[in-house]
Amino acid sequence: MNRPGRFWVLAVMFGGMALAMSGCKQLEARDQLNKGVDAYKSGHYDEAIEHFQQATALDPSLPMAKTYLATALAQNVVPGMSTPENLKTANQAMDIFKQVLAQNPNDVNSIKQIAGIYFSINEMDNAEIWQKKVLAIDPKDPEAAYTVGVIDWKKAHQNKLDALQAAGLNDDGKGNVKAPKKVMEPLAKENAPLVDEGLKYLTMAVDNRPNYDDAMQYLNLIYRNKADVDYGNAAAVAQDLAMAEDWTHKAMDMRKQNEAKKNQGPGGITMDQNGQMH
Repeated sequence: MNRPGRFWVLAVMFGGMALAMSGCKQLEARDQLNKGVDAYKSGHYDEAIEHFQQATALDPSLPMAKTYLATALAQNVVPGMSTPENLKTANQAMDIFKQVLAQNPNDVNSIKQIAGIYFSINEMDNAEIWQKKVLAIDPKDPEAAYTVGVIDWKKAHQNKLDALQAAGLNDDGKGNVKAPKKVMEPLAKENAPLVDEGLKYLTMAVDNRPNYDDAMQYLNLIYRNKADVDYGNAAAVAQDLAMAEDWTHKAMDMRKQNEAKKNQGPGGITMDQNGQMH
């Protein structure tokens, strides 16, 4: 065999070996992915992370491997804990979700996960930014709207506590009409945009999910913040408190209905649009 011919044969051989090795790695990666899924379903998140990391290393192009890895990491983030280890895990998860978004900018799951992680580590400004990114893609997402409203309430409530405590006062939950102007008027100005936005998004959440009892309860709370904003206007304060009470009753009634539906169990045989029995 002449020299060029030998080189051609060797090239084919090595190419075939490379394809075979690549195929083996892909199979092994899928096996690791499946093992990770099983571990995740069993609540063994550290074990799942190891399997997903191996799957990603073996086949970086494997669909869902990065998403599963980031999701497992996110499960290990402890809400409200600001230790270096917890923040490191949170940032690792978010970095991987952002890698997924680099390939698919409209992956709503990754955007929601990042927003949720920011909320868990009390980075409320970033959590709100990312929830609004969810709403930019899906304007009718009730959870995203609810979370934006909750964040607005949290900020407004903390502003109120800080202002009242600095003056040696406690929140009465009824507009604090007996507090001095020097405390309440600056607070009203600071909280007005937060209350307006919170009402907008919590109302949006209930509009898009009529049985959303948690959103109803926060509407009660934010109307109490609106009473602070309306300080000095007795009629407006009275109306705000009436709305708060109304949403409290709606939330309680809806929660009872939701719990009753949960406890009903299967409702017998039903037929779907395709004529299949369930």
